Amino acid sequence: MTQVLTDAEQLDQLAEAAGRIRAAVSRTVVGQEQVIDAMLVALFARGHALLVGVPGLAKTLLVSSLAQALDLTFGRVQFTPDLLPADITGTDLLQEELDEAGLTRRRLRFLPGPIFANLVLADEINRTPPKTQAALLQAMQERRVTVGSATHPLPDPFQVFATRNPIEQEGTYLLPEAQLDRFLLEIHVGYPSEEEEREIARRTTSGAPGRVEPVLSIEEVRALSRLIPRIPVTDEAVSWAVRSARLSRPGERGAPKEVTEFVRFGAGPRGSQALVLAAKARAALRGEAAADLEDVREMWIPAMRHRIVLSYRAEAEGVTELDILQAIRKVNR
Repeated sequence: MTQVLTDAEQLDQLAEAAGRIRAAVSRTVVGQEQVIDAMLVALFARGHALLVGVPGLAKTLLVSSLAQALDLTFGRVQFTPDLLPADITGTDLLQEELDEAGLTRRRLRFLPGPIFANLVLADEINRTPPKTQAALLQAMQERRVTVGSATHPLPDPFQVFATRNPIEQEGTYLLPEAQLDRFLLEIHVGYPSEEEEREIARRTTSGAPGRVEPVLSIEEVRALSRLIPRIPVTDEAVSWAVRSARLSRPGERGAPKEVTEFVRFGAGPRGSQALVLAAKARAALRGEAAADLEDVREMWIPAMRHRIVLSYRAEAEGVTELDILQAIRKVNR
């Protein structure tokens, strides 16, 4: 008989497991502790994440190592300009079969694409046209895909971790705002420290790659993920999240001048929802029984950076989404 754990016991289990997951991933990835923490927030909050960083920073290795540590099935889609929607979702094949009477009959059989995995890496997602990118919209929102006249459920859990190169623009496409809004977090992956880079050089040239052993079973991942929405959050934290999201919209009373001058569209209600949910996951991963103002403020930038649509004037004057978010934070203390 399976033992039913209380929320407090599950909270302790999640906090303890988080440490073991970090240790497991560190066998293949050097450093990037803050990135791993943000990925764990997205994963246990059952959200999608966009990893932004220059090539060679182990973004792909981070995602695959996390999947191994959590015993999740892993699917990878290399986004290219000639990629078709069916290459992601799958396709119907016409198949001939013999029936009991020995007659040949034809029927359609669905061949699943690489999206049918627990953790899907959409590698260099901005290298494929918007039509193909749109193949992910239904999957990311509804966790199912429609091919032809049939709708197919995706595995549970199902999450997309996409990567994007911020410096190379040739042969790339802008991500649609509707798709960006479906990512819970935008996680920026930075350069390692000098000491970490020395360790990377030693480890990757030794011919003995690290091995990631599963830390949690998929059933435990499902159970702990269901805990996150039940984590309480203070009224002060919710008010700060909602007010900050509203201050990102031009025309909102009290919005800083940077928003009025440089923002075309601010974050919608999904932004404040994502911010509160990410704060709950952050608190739970630290073993805290409730999310507070500190948790919301810590998740403010990764939960909101990709939801700000800047004007052409902002691009001309070198104003970034980070500048806007910092201006909002100064106003909403």
